Formats: sequence, C-alpha cells, structure tokens
Amino acid sequence: MPTHHCSHAGRFDEGNPLAERKTRWAVILTALMMVAEIAGGWLYNSMALLADGWHMSSHALALSLSLLAYALARRYAGDARFSFGAWKFEVLGGYTSALCLIAVAALMLFQSVERLLAPQAIHYDEAIMIAVIGLIVNLLCAWLLRDEHHHHDHHHEHDHKHSHHQHHDLNLRAAYLHVLADAATSVLAILALFGGKLWGANWLDPVMGIAGAVLVARWSIGLLQQTGRVLLDAEMDAPVVAEIREVIAASPVPATIRDLHVWRVGKGSYACVLSLLTAEPASAEFFRQQLQIHEELVHITVEITPR
Repeated sequence: MPTHHCSHAGRFDEGNPLAERKTRWAVILTALMMVAEIAGGWLYNSMALLADGWHMSSHALALSLSLLAYALARRYAGDARFSFGAWKFEVLGGYTSALCLIAVAALMLFQSVERLLAPQAIHYDEAIMIAVIGLIVNLLCAWLLRDEHHHHDHHHEHDHKHSHHQHHDLNLRAAYLHVLADAATSVLAILALFGGKLWGANWLDPVMGIAGAVLVARWSIGLLQQTGRVLLDAEMDAPVVAEIREVIAASPVPATIRDLHVWRVGKGSYACVLSLLTAEPASAEFFRQQLQIHEELVHITVEITPR
C-alpha cells in the first residue's frame, strides 16, 4: 500500500513590514514628482517630460497596488481559506498594475507620435528644471529600495548555500528595477530637452516620448510574465525542480519518480508533491529528510509505492 508523509518544513511568507514602509515612502515621493512632471509636460509642451511623468505614474501605480497587496495579505494572513497563506495578493497586485501600464504605454506612444507629426513650441528652461528634479527623485527612490534588494541577496547567499534561487519580494524587486528605468528615462528627457534648446532639434522631444513608451511597455510585459507564471503555477522549469530530481537520483535507496508537482507558495518558498516507486523498503520520511537540504521547499508531500 502507498505511504504518505506531508510536512511543513518552514513558515510561509507573512509579509515584509520593512519593505512596506520603504514602499510607502517611495510612493509618496514618486506621486508628488509624477504630478509635477505630467503637469509640467502639458504646460510646457514637452512630450519627453510628459513621458517621464507617465513613466513615474506607472511606478507609483505599481507600488500603490503593492501597498494594497501588503495590507490584504496582512488582513487575511490567518484566514483558513488560503491553504498556503495570502502571499499571492502581492503577485495579483503586480499583475494588475502591469495590465494598467500597458494602457499607459499605448497612450504615451499615441501622444508622442501625434506631437511628432504636429510639433509645438516647448518651454525648455522650465521643462529641463522639472526633469532634473524628477531624476533626483528617481535616484532617491532607487537608494531607498536598494537596501531591501541587497538585503534579500545577502540573506539568500547566507542561508541558502545549497541553491541559487532569487528569493526577492516580487513587487519590490520589480519596483527597484523600474526606478532605475525611470532614472534612465529622466536622463533621456533631459538630453532631448537640451538638444532641442541648444541645436533646435525639436524632434528629439517626441522621439524620447516614444522611447519612454517602449520602456514602460517592456517593463509591463516582463512583469506580466513574472507574475503570470506564479499565478498559473508554471514553476516546473524552476531550478528547484531539477534539484529535487537530483536528490532522488542520488538517494542511497533507489527510487523512480512517478509524479512530481512543484509550485510557489511564497517569495522564495515552494511546495512539492512527490510520488515515488521503490524496489526496497523505505519511508516517506526518509525521502523528505533528503529533500530538506533545499530550504526553499517549505511544504513537502511524499507518496511511496513499492514495486
């Protein structure tokens, strides 16, 4: 008869208060600068500045949804309906924000092409001043989120010696990379405005707006792929799956994998359901202990079927 063993080898993610506080400050700073850049872009007829403002709005939107997800995850942390905790609220927030950002990118592209075909006078000095302030805010937000990003890397290197997985807060990591992209867009906007002011290259401004739209679209698609993968439990190509197979192949008790299911239940946490066929007597607990070398496996279920 088959034997089973199910265990929780660790605790599921219960939120990240430090990340939430840093995210809240980043939202406040970004939202203020976003309003200034969008208003300045419309007032001074700068598509590069407007694109940078919309790009910052995409960041503010993503982080705001992330804050909401943190709050929902806390609220439902003890809800028995969520078998593996409420962590996926965070992922769902990232997925929703990515859908919204694709619409923002399309609007940016349309407006930039329209301005390229029908140029308007740009108030360069004022637009440049706002763009420079925007760049400073971007760099400040990047610094604010960098420590959390680095902390996760260090924690990963120290506590997970047997694996090489990224255990980041998905939305926070995306926000960190997005802030860097925001900074790059700000630099492009400043260069475009200086080019128009010094050499009369007015076409640079809408072209940089198009570049900003492409940047937002690429980031949005990347976030859709990351979050969609988690929401659909498409994790069977994750490195941990190969590591599970390696553990079973190297086991002193010969066993054949009949069935294997792996899915993510936290930022760097996976659940595993494993069915093994063995020729020699062995317990499910024995194989569970073998698999616990990989600490990212926090929930392990093993079924043994003798040959």
